[in-house]
Amino acid sequence: MKTADLFEEIYLGISSNKARSGLTMLGIVIGIASVIAMLSIGQGAKAQIESNIQSIGSNLLMVSPGMQRGFGSTVSAGRGSAQTLTLEDATALQGADGVGAVAPDTSKRFQVTAKGTNTNTQVIGTTPQYLTVRSLAMDSGSFFTESQVTSRSKVAVIGPTVRDDLFGEGSNPIGQQIRINGMNFNVIGMTVAKGGSGFSNQDDMIYIPISAMSTYLNGGDSVSTISVQAADQASMTLAQDSVTAILMERHHISNAALADFSVMNQSDIVSAASSVTNTFTLLLASIAGISLLVGGIGIMNMMLTNVTERTREIGLRQAIGAEKGEIVGQFLGEAIMLTLIGGGIGIMLGYGISLGLSKFMSLTTQVAWSSVGMAFGVSAAIGLIFGYYPARRASRLNPIEALRFE
Repeated sequence: MKTADLFEEIYLGISSNKARSGLTMLGIVIGIASVIAMLSIGQGAKAQIESNIQSIGSNLLMVSPGMQRGFGSTVSAGRGSAQTLTLEDATALQGADGVGAVAPDTSKRFQVTAKGTNTNTQVIGTTPQYLTVRSLAMDSGSFFTESQVTSRSKVAVIGPTVRDDLFGEGSNPIGQQIRINGMNFNVIGMTVAKGGSGFSNQDDMIYIPISAMSTYLNGGDSVSTISVQAADQASMTLAQDSVTAILMERHHISNAALADFSVMNQSDIVSAASSVTNTFTLLLASIAGISLLVGGIGIMNMMLTNVTERTREIGLRQAIGAEKGEIVGQFLGEAIMLTLIGGGIGIMLGYGISLGLSKFMSLTTQVAWSSVGMAFGVSAAIGLIFGYYPARRASRLNPIEALRFE
């Protein structure tokens, strides 16, 4: 049988019962579309998380107070309430090997008011180095200076979300006054929008001198976090080891397992977050893959039905000289064609769903070409796997018995 004749027979076999072929393809369409959409959600979540982590700074080490279970591990449940890091610790870290800049900060949520409006937001007391360490940029005005820290000036730099909440979108907040916990602060600058959501939204924060924070709002010289920027990417490990050694010496700790602080590497945070999102993506894809399995079973069921309905046709073909390989090729080709057409439609549908989720539901989605290729490969594999048995069964029919079949 010529290749052209084979394709013609495959087309005739599929089109002879369009409704059944369409319903059979529907299972593949839904399965492939679900896999593409779920993978796009997972990849989008991974990209967004990594972007949010990278946006807090580059080559960053985060030193946090609290007991930890082991060297480099996360802090125990008491983290956040512990007060084991001080401004003096931050000053000492400025001379650590491989360290480029150090910015201590202490933070707390306050009700902030201005001109009859109010918002509840995070207020961060820090130093001018915070601007560099956390990769912040000024949209208007300026960040506070060392002299303003020294003089405990009541000045504030706000994020664009705070500006919108207190003064309205598009307004100029420079020179305006805000009231934090009953204390008036003059707005001297606004940061560039970086995006984000929830409590980690850097656009919904207020920055004030750390001295003003400890004197007027918080009290004490303990800090919530010490942000350390390594001199470059190659110095990350050196800086982390040096910071750990200095703090252990200052806190008179000889056993790293008993350290009352933790040093988290930004690269480790990204790696851990990627691991979690990869597992999440795999789970979503596995759930969607169940529908592909169901679609494959549907194809097998249809092909077995075709074999039964076309028994006399198969017997006639064998009687006039058709070989077993040609019978297998025809029925296997029909199964593969169904899955490829369904897979192509499913890919387009899945891509459309991911765009719709991004546009109408504000979900970050990301369709990777690898997932499209995988989906197309899976659809072809389903055709081969679930179409082989019916095709093989058709080729093994006895021609005489097949011609007698009613």
